[in-house]
Amino acid sequence: MLNNKIKVLVVDDSSLFRELLVQNLSTHPDIEVVGYAINAFDAKHKIPILRPDVITLDVEMPGLSGIDFLKQLLPTNPLPVILVSSLNLSVFEALSAGAVDFVRKPDLSAHNSKDIFFSNLKTKVVIASKAKVHANKVSLGTSADISSKPVINSTLPSSVLNSTIIGIGASTGGTEATLDVLKQLPAQMPGIVVTQHMPEGFTAMYAERLNRLCNLTVKEAKNGDMIRPGLVLIAPGGMQMEVIRSNLSYAVRVFPGQKVSGHAPSVDALFTSIAKNVTINQVGIIMTGMGRDGADGLLQMKQKGAFTIGQDKESCVVYGMPMVAYNLGAVTVQSSCNNIPSVLMNHLKKM
Repeated sequence: MLNNKIKVLVVDDSSLFRELLVQNLSTHPDIEVVGYAINAFDAKHKIPILRPDVITLDVEMPGLSGIDFLKQLLPTNPLPVILVSSLNLSVFEALSAGAVDFVRKPDLSAHNSKDIFFSNLKTKVVIASKAKVHANKVSLGTSADISSKPVINSTLPSSVLNSTIIGIGASTGGTEATLDVLKQLPAQMPGIVVTQHMPEGFTAMYAERLNRLCNLTVKEAKNGDMIRPGLVLIAPGGMQMEVIRSNLSYAVRVFPGQKVSGHAPSVDALFTSIAKNVTINQVGIIMTGMGRDGADGLLQMKQKGAFTIGQDKESCVVYGMPMVAYNLGAVTVQSSCNNIPSVLMNHLKKM
């Protein structure tokens, strides 16, 4: 029975934090901590011996950073890696290098913060054990097979730009998948609203990163922001975001609501609001992630006449949310992450 457990290697240079990670992860019935490493060099030595299923990795370590370690490790050992990070931009570099997901380091002086952190970490380790690590992506250090694709050079008429709202939802693996889609889109697109499962504090940095790398304008949403062509609004971590009617236009309502489908922000909350409140053309895109958040909301959108796209199994890090949506009949077209922008643009051009 022991062999069926998820074997975890903990990599962290802090002896106190390392000990806490080992102790707490070991309390999960499906997790076995097979060892720890005090830095990246130690981890490189121990991985072939311990053969872990999942690695938890501190992003900032002396000597070889977590990012450089990932770039060296993953091309030859495509293992799922969960980042354990403080609030800084380097977590997105590490996700770009191939890490599956991340958790924010807790404030050890706050008891509740620690409990939430370990609960999240254990859940993410279990999810990561089922994730597909795209070795071809990380071998180049970037999403070169996807992200370097040229921007789709299409001009949409203003009638389409002003009469359509696009909703995107993603979870595990979605930070890079959403970027891969948005990077291919031209600057003039219908208004886009995005819910990506992400902790509080990181969504503002994520929006800034997307804004820097995409032709579209991207920002973390604030309550009352108007949805307009060329703008992408990212739901803030820990909040719910809905689309509402505002006079003759549409805006977002951002509020500290209860979790929906286990999440805040929730894809279901966003998609359901689009289905209920939007009377112009709707497009829904559901991408990589564990569980079913967004599937019911996408079905409601489709029932209201929305064109819906589900990311396919082959290109997903975790084929959970798109699979449930597809099985419900909520998906009009399944497509690889690489081709979603073309599918979207072809639909918009036909309108």
